[in-house]
Amino acid sequence: MFENTSNALKIKASVLHGASDLRIETRTLPPPNPQELQISILSTGLCGSDLHYYNHYRNGDILVKEPLSLGHESSGVVVAVGSDVKDFSIGDQVALEVGLPCEECDRCKEGRYNICKGMQFRSSAKAWPHAQGTLQERVNHPARWCHKLPQNVSPDLGALLEPLSVAIHASRRASLPPKSSILIFGAGAVGLLVSAVAKISGASTVIIADIDSGRVNFAVENHFAHRGFTVQLKRGNSVEECLEIAKETAAEIGKVKKMAGEDKEEAEIGEVDAVFECTGVPSCLQAAIYATRPGGKIMLIGMGTPVQTLPISAAALREVDLVGVFRYANTYPEGIQIVSKKGVESYPDFGKIVTHRFKGLERVEEAFKMAGKTVDEEGKLVIKVVVEMKENEQK
Repeated sequence: MFENTSNALKIKASVLHGASDLRIETRTLPPPNPQELQISILSTGLCGSDLHYYNHYRNGDILVKEPLSLGHESSGVVVAVGSDVKDFSIGDQVALEVGLPCEECDRCKEGRYNICKGMQFRSSAKAWPHAQGTLQERVNHPARWCHKLPQNVSPDLGALLEPLSVAIHASRRASLPPKSSILIFGAGAVGLLVSAVAKISGASTVIIADIDSGRVNFAVENHFAHRGFTVQLKRGNSVEECLEIAKETAAEIGKVKKMAGEDKEEAEIGEVDAVFECTGVPSCLQAAIYATRPGGKIMLIGMGTPVQTLPISAAALREVDLVGVFRYANTYPEGIQIVSKKGVESYPDFGKIVTHRFKGLERVEEAFKMAGKTVDEEGKLVIKVVVEMKENEQK
């Protein structure tokens, strides 16, 4: 039975002290303030940024300056309610939106709080002091940024709402008309979710491309995409060679058959209306430019190589828009609606994205090692790794 508490608690947390240096520590957690909920964490998915911090104690140019709990894809159950909170009760299952914007700047006022300069984001070392992540037994979190989950949404699906929100935000930023043809580069968790949202939004043909044929097959077989394409791993020795390879890749993808229309004939897809680039790999973005039709869009989702050589004139002369996508804003209600629907023919089983689960904070290190693999020891695909809390840790 969950009880409201008035005194500070001792909780356990997984804390990163250096590259691959995880320790379980005890922290003191005060009662929630009047606007907060205290959440007993049930499920936390591991993200690529978490993996960068774990392996390098940094994420690109962002350096970790103090011990940091990782994890930001999370759901849990309410165990204490602040005195001013009216819409939540003890026992409610919730998903946590872990970015806390200032809510006062111009970007926040126009609804684009994801690009607020004052954003505090759990498990990110960008702000100081760092916003501690959710790989701990409990957290206090503003009720405003908690989203109540229906009973038919599991804790794992609740955690999956965070990366699903990236896909929803990207789809909104693209603002494509129905029946668009779409190419996704990258068949990891985010790419699969982007592909699924594209299908749900009415795209006529969704192609997912990756160098890993296993992931491509998984996407098609489990209805995340209509078509798949396995990219051949080629490397050029010069800029000219790299761009030529990118052109070849785009041309080969153009031969993929689009879904049959009213005439029931399957023609080649040719150039697509939009590309969602989820890898951050230069060769993929280069190919994306060549694969997009004049007047089309490229959505930049993958956070990869920070400086890239691109055939920018090939985009500019055909008015191909390169559109940035960073996190998300105002997406959780739609995400909850999406994962709540069951038995809809056009929907994939989102739960299949979670391929590996580890129970308890003492297994977080195992979870990170698994998240760094593409397949496990038995040859099973590794897509999304989730840390679930033990029952006796949900006090």
